Amino acid sequence: MTRVVYPGSFDPVTHGHLDIIRRIGALYDQVVVSVMVNINKKYRFTAEERVDMLREVTADLDNVRVESSDGLLVDYCRREKFTVVVRGLRTIRDFEGELQMAQMNYGLAGVETVFMMTSEQLNFSSTLVKEVMDLGGDVSHLIAPSVLNRMKAKTAP
Repeated sequence: MTRVVYPGSFDPVTHGHLDIIRRIGALYDQVVVSVMVNINKKYRFTAEERVDMLREVTADLDNVRVESSDGLLVDYCRREKFTVVVRGLRTIRDFEGELQMAQMNYGLAGVETVFMMTSEQLNFSSTLVKEVMDLGGDVSHLIAPSVLNRMKAKTAP
């Protein structure tokens, strides 16, 4: 059985994330989506809320499991015996940062990284989705209805 981990902040989960998850699920036997906690980031949603959102929107995917982890990704990979990490790429700028992380993960723990390009029409970051919504823009085409409802509740005055 081929198991892979797809780590990220998912704050919030977008249709772009879901596209990657579905495509990974078609290639691998089991996909674990890991909501990572980075002490240097400020989140709109708690890790538990992000896990809940991901579980809601992936409920129809039998080979996808969602959980959370903090600390180094390689420590999580060692503990859970993952040898492959999947990362989504939107731009060349993403690649520059992701390449360094992939090389570090391989050097520290022999963990391989597989890059998957995002679909062109879903090429928007969670950060951009939050900014557009905060400024009154319509993001309903970029996130699931249940996620949109949670976003509205978090941004309501």
